[in-house]
Amino acid sequence: MALYITYLWWLLLLLLVPLVLLMKKKIQVKRQSKQLPPGPPKLPIIGNLHQIGALAHRSLWQLSKKYGPVMFLQFGGVPTVIVSSAQAAREVLKIHDLDCCSRPQSAGTGKLSYNYLDIAFAPYGDYWREMRKICVLELFSTKRVQSFQFIREEEVALLINSIAQLSSSGSPVDLSEKLISLTANITCMVAFGKSFKGSGFDCDRFQEIIHEAMAMLGCRSASDFFPSVGWIIDRLTGLHGRLERSFHELDVFFEEVIDDHLNPGQLKQEEEDIVDILLRIKRDETEFGAIQLTKDHIKAILMNIFLGGVDTGAVAMVWAMAELARRPRVMQKAQDEIRDFVGKKGKVSESEIDQLQFVKMVVKETLRLHPPGVLLIPRETMSYFKLNGYDIYPKTGIQVNVWAIGRDPTIWKDPEEFFPERFVDSSIDFKGQHFELLPFGAGRRGCPGMYMGTSTVELALANLLYYFDWKLPNGMEEDINMEEAAGLTVYKKLALKLVPMIHQWPQED
Repeated sequence: MALYITYLWWLLLLLLVPLVLLMKKKIQVKRQSKQLPPGPPKLPIIGNLHQIGALAHRSLWQLSKKYGPVMFLQFGGVPTVIVSSAQAAREVLKIHDLDCCSRPQSAGTGKLSYNYLDIAFAPYGDYWREMRKICVLELFSTKRVQSFQFIREEEVALLINSIAQLSSSGSPVDLSEKLISLTANITCMVAFGKSFKGSGFDCDRFQEIIHEAMAMLGCRSASDFFPSVGWIIDRLTGLHGRLERSFHELDVFFEEVIDDHLNPGQLKQEEEDIVDILLRIKRDETEFGAIQLTKDHIKAILMNIFLGGVDTGAVAMVWAMAELARRPRVMQKAQDEIRDFVGKKGKVSESEIDQLQFVKMVVKETLRLHPPGVLLIPRETMSYFKLNGYDIYPKTGIQVNVWAIGRDPTIWKDPEEFFPERFVDSSIDFKGQHFELLPFGAGRRGCPGMYMGTSTVELALANLLYYFDWKLPNGMEEDINMEEAAGLTVYKKLALKLVPMIHQWPQED
């Protein structure tokens, strides 16, 4: 009997060996017929997930140094191409924009976007085109953004006054907290006509909600990579519960905002806010009648505006002030430009920003080194195309590492240095036409709120530099901690605390 079992095992082995060899040959032939981009070896089941650390943009940057600017990785069951050069980004975002302008589905984006009723995460198609039309023509047109100028100027003035009141103590001010409060207030005023304080929500709690929602959008759950079993892992790790709580807290907030606008006794503002505009479109069903707007559509758009407007602007300003605090020469140069142009009138108005060329260079250099969205929101291919000679197939994820492009030594001299003067006599800007600098993306999926965001950043930064002189807290070296933390954006891990001193103008003779 034992001999019979031994013979049986040998027979099975003899049958399996040629089968395994045949399958291996088929896999090799399939790989040869598909000329995929190069990439690191992968493990069974998980693919390359084990090679990505907490700061994915840095992990992918290191891998690209070995495997090149167009790199193929397998994240669980999701094939993904990583783009890390300006030339390849141009191919993806311009030449093949239509081939890869959809979005992959994920647990976080699906839940927080009310099942993809938004603009940022909705898949490409007729629905998305109609929603983007609403966004471009109604919500973020140049005329509309300019109409909100008074809000930005008023809120920046309140920020300056609050810091001035604290400056007499000589104590450090938490600029990270101040700047996210600024962007939250501006976003609330633009979105529903009330400052954040007027909304009745606790400021600290709101910041926690925003950070948590950004973290949920930035992380990929197990169900994203392993659809059949990942949901079990998400429940065991608590990720599913976190996502549900995050959604519920935002939903309650948005529900109150909309109900407040529907209240017939509510005092109406002269200028329409964004909720007013969306409710008007919902009521009138004018040229956007292809979409029957519901409360969930409006909430999904508000989600985009809040998570895009509150976090990214504050993150950019914190990085800018941190870099300037480390480089007193650059800070002084920016302050001299502002004060020489504006004089002693007490504030910088938005109409003066275009004349402050060095301040604009500081913003560009900040966005080069510290783009808030270090990896553009992932795209998904809809059709086959060639990229740098490699085969790219439908349903492939595309991620553009704009952080890596901003540090490419073939484009930028001394790329790790914060040197705004590199933009002197340079036509490079961040509007999506220059692929060396892509903080807001490009093509059909470029950020529609770019003008709104940069207007806030430039105005606030100019006023902070005009009104105050800044120094580091006692004992802190100029080489301050610049450690990163990541969600959907990459922000300064430790709060930025600086000592403000109201600028003393020299006495006139």
